[in-house]
Amino acid sequence: MEGIRKQAEGAIREFLELFPMTQGSLFVLGGSTSEVLGERVGTRPSLEAAEAILEGLLPPLLERGIWVAFQGCEHLNRALVVERGAALAYGLEEVTVYPHPKAGGSLATVAFLRFQDPVVVASLKAQAHGGMDIGGVLIGMHLRPVAVPLRLSVRRIGEAVLLAAKTRPPLIGGARAVYTREEMLKKVEEYRQRLP
Repeated sequence: MEGIRKQAEGAIREFLELFPMTQGSLFVLGGSTSEVLGERVGTRPSLEAAEAILEGLLPPLLERGIWVAFQGCEHLNRALVVERGAALAYGLEEVTVYPHPKAGGSLATVAFLRFQDPVVVASLKAQAHGGMDIGGVLIGMHLRPVAVPLRLSVRRIGEAVLLAAKTRPPLIGGARAVYTREEMLKKVEEYRQRLP
């Protein structure tokens, strides 16, 4: 389990280095502890593996004031465990259900037991700024448009494939639009040079 904890910590630290989420941002984690242990999704839930993942993943996120949502499995329609403060901050609909290893999954269960004031919400309403998927459980519906893959050097947690994504605001405009501050400043300078 120590190896799993270290992989989770390494992955989240690299994620935050590549995508420094700000205080109050929303991060979503979906994962299968069965996959982490080398089994098929839902066949071998492990509270111990979930504890190891949370021990590695949560501290770097919480130190930065980032809200964390833990996606439950399809038996709970992918409902998520969040702190009540996150539900209020993001206008999320609370539902009545308690996750357990065979309905909700081990990660959601351990998160519920660890959080100070946990609630389960029906959806994040596609508001998560970034997230990780451990074992191919599909978190895309929770991410804001536009999701951009993050390629981490940590490719697996245990035996499970690890995928990560950040989001960015949609690009708008047409042929004249620019998308970086540097491009904008260059255009302003070009304009000034043309003035009499």
